[in-house]
Amino acid sequence: MKNELNDLLDQPKELETLYRNNKVQFKQAFLDIYPLIKDKPQAEFWLHRLNYEGEEIQWGAKKELIFVLIAALVAGLIAKMPAYTGIGEEFFYSRNIGFIVFPTLMAYFAWKNNFSLSKWIILSLISLVSLLFINLFPNNPQSDTLTLSCIHLLLFLWSAFGYSFVGETKNTHKRLDFLRFNGDFVVLSTLILIAGGITTGITIGLFSLIGYEIETFYFENIVVLGLAAVPLVATYLTQTNPQLVSKVSPVIARIFSPIVLVILVIYLGAIFYSGKDPYNDREFLLLFNVLLIGVIALIFFSVAEAGKTEKSKAEKYILFLLSAITIIVNGIALSAISFRISEMGITPNRLAVLGTNILILINLILVTVKLYGVLAQKRDIATVGSQIAVFLPIYTLWSIFVTFILPFIFQFK
Repeated sequence: MKNELNDLLDQPKELETLYRNNKVQFKQAFLDIYPLIKDKPQAEFWLHRLNYEGEEIQWGAKKELIFVLIAALVAGLIAKMPAYTGIGEEFFYSRNIGFIVFPTLMAYFAWKNNFSLSKWIILSLISLVSLLFINLFPNNPQSDTLTLSCIHLLLFLWSAFGYSFVGETKNTHKRLDFLRFNGDFVVLSTLILIAGGITTGITIGLFSLIGYEIETFYFENIVVLGLAAVPLVATYLTQTNPQLVSKVSPVIARIFSPIVLVILVIYLGAIFYSGKDPYNDREFLLLFNVLLIGVIALIFFSVAEAGKTEKSKAEKYILFLLSAITIIVNGIALSAISFRISEMGITPNRLAVLGTNILILINLILVTVKLYGVLAQKRDIATVGSQIAVFLPIYTLWSIFVTFILPFIFQFK
């Protein structure tokens, strides 16, 4: 969009059309090229316009709102499939929870980005093949490969969703925008869920006061449809009103990064006195890896947010130390799973955890080296974000392997 924006700078009508088609992408592209065009009067006008934050909530174009409402209804109908078809809830939701959320989000961004027919076909095939594969998977509740496929399918669908957001495969800048969007999305979705929970409690309480017990009906219909609509509503609000959480997300990153750093240091020390270790305790190793993934997500989110706001030197040191400590945590987890494999042999779970830990370790080392360069050699922190963005497709490839190939290697056991 940068080149297109620059070419249309002297054509107000066409530039306004470009802005209205995708306000978020327009603003990001404009801010990127502003240093090159700041001497032009039009650039000064657009800078003030884009940085003006109105107090009112914007609801976007009518056709976009209609699209979101229809997509939310479709997501709700998918969520209600067990009630309409008689499919077991455990069978349906364990395998298809991702299809309630991601296909409609893919469609929303594919529509906003004016995807070509070929790109629409790619997204449709990804969704269809994934849907058929996971639902035709042999129904063995004790199958480790089934559990792994269901979990990693969510990561794969998230990656496909990222493709619909970015619009192309090689745009590292847009990949970072996608990570920022995920942070804003989580914040706004949480607020919507809290508001929805309060509304649910009040509604059920009011009806119970006049003798109507509506819990079953309300949860089976209103709550299910509402939960299915939350991702789309949160996405729509972040796109039409980026100012809603644009200041909240960086604050959250700044608050929790030092807190998590302190907790990690204390936690590593406490392990030696707790009597537990990931080498002999399977559940502890599992929780250890969940902790690791959570910290990794915080680091990536914090670095992505750094592209929007200038980081102080203290914040850069915190990110560097957090990455370095997380390498130690990852090293412990990796040595533990390697020990378990050498002692008890390979299993689907152990192979999946081993591969995930190796990828995270490589990514962490690369990020930490870049952060060291930012501190020691005064490099731009954007180089760290670029490193993260470049590595994201590797996680996608790993999710494809675990979801679609690993079950065949272990014969769906």
